[in-house]
Amino acid sequence: MFRFIIFYFVSLVFLFSCSNKYDVFRSQYAFKSSDGKPDYSNLNYWAAHPWKHDPSDSIPKPLLEEERDTSVDVFFIHPTTYTKRRKRTPKQMNADIDDSYLNAKTDYSTILYQASVFNAQCRVFAPRYRQAHLSAFFIKDKEKSGQAIGLAYSDVKTAFEYYLKNWNHGRPIIIAGHSQGSLLAERILKKYFENKTLQNQLVVAYIPGWPVPKEYFSSLKMCSDSLQTGCICSWRTLEKNYIPPYLKNEGGDSYVTNPLNWRTDSAYAPRSMNPGSILFKFNKLVKHTTDAQININKGVLWVRHPKFPWSFLYFTKNYHPGDINLFYMSIRENILQRIFSFQGLVHK
Repeated sequence: MFRFIIFYFVSLVFLFSCSNKYDVFRSQYAFKSSDGKPDYSNLNYWAAHPWKHDPSDSIPKPLLEEERDTSVDVFFIHPTTYTKRRKRTPKQMNADIDDSYLNAKTDYSTILYQASVFNAQCRVFAPRYRQAHLSAFFIKDKEKSGQAIGLAYSDVKTAFEYYLKNWNHGRPIIIAGHSQGSLLAERILKKYFENKTLQNQLVVAYIPGWPVPKEYFSSLKMCSDSLQTGCICSWRTLEKNYIPPYLKNEGGDSYVTNPLNWRTDSAYAPRSMNPGSILFKFNKLVKHTTDAQININKGVLWVRHPKFPWSFLYFTKNYHPGDINLFYMSIRENILQRIFSFQGLVHK
C-alpha cells in the first residue's frame, strides 16, 4: 500500500528538514517524559492547544483584521517530521515524544504553516505523538512498518479519547491532518465516527496528502460541494500530466477533492479561483498561484506549475509539501462555509 507515498515523503523532507534552523527554539521543549509516553493531561504533549499560546495561533499579517469565532474544534494530526535518526539510535522507528529538536521542528513548520489555517474559526488541538519514521513507509519489513505506524496511531487514539472526555463537551468537530497525519486521521474517522453517534458532530474532515481508498469507508462519504457537512475532503497534488511511476498501476482507486471548487469531478478550476497561498514567507499571501483539476482515472489532483519562481516547489513536479499551503486561503474560507452550513446559517 505504501509504495506510492515514498516520493511524497521525500518531498516533505525537502520542505521540513533542510537545516538546523529549529535549534533556536529547543529551549522551549525541555520537558521529559518519565516513561517515554505522552501524557495528554500535560499541555507539553500538545503541539497546539487552546489553553496555551503556540504557533497554530499565528495569523498571516494580511489576515489580521479577520473576525474570529472559535465555535468549532479541530483535531489536527501533523505530518511526518521525523526524517533523521540520531546516530546512537540508527534503527529507531518511532520518534521520542520529548525530542526537543523534533518538537520544535514540528511546531514551527507544520503547526505554523498548516494547523494555523483553522485558527479563524476553530479551537486547535494537535497532539504530539511518537510518529513513525519516514522509512517506515517503504521498508520491505511490513511487520516492522506496521508496528511503527501502529504505535503512532495508539498515541493519536489516546489523545483523541482524552480530548473527547475532557474538552469536547458536545462541540462540533473537524478532523484534519496531512500525509502520515491523514493516514492516522482515516483510522480515527473509521473507529470513532463512521456509523457512530459522534458522526453527528462531524463538520468535515480535511485529510490531504494520503489516498482515501474507495472501499475504506461506508457511511462516511466524500464532500461533493463546498457546503456539504459530515463528509471528507482529500487530495494529492502533482504537476499537470505528471504521474510518478509508483502511481501508474494504482488504477485511480482513491477519491479526490478539488480544493478550489470543492467538487469531486474533473471540472477545471482556473487560477483566478485560488484566493491565496502561504508558503515559506508566512506573512506573505500570494494570490492566484495555481489552478486545479482532478484526474479521476489516476486519483490525483493536477495543477499547472505555480507562477512564483522563488517557491520551494519550483524544482519539483510533486507538490505534496504544498497540499495545504497552495490552497491555504481556499481552505480557510471553506472552513467558514461548512461551519455556517453545519449550523444552519447563511454565510454572507
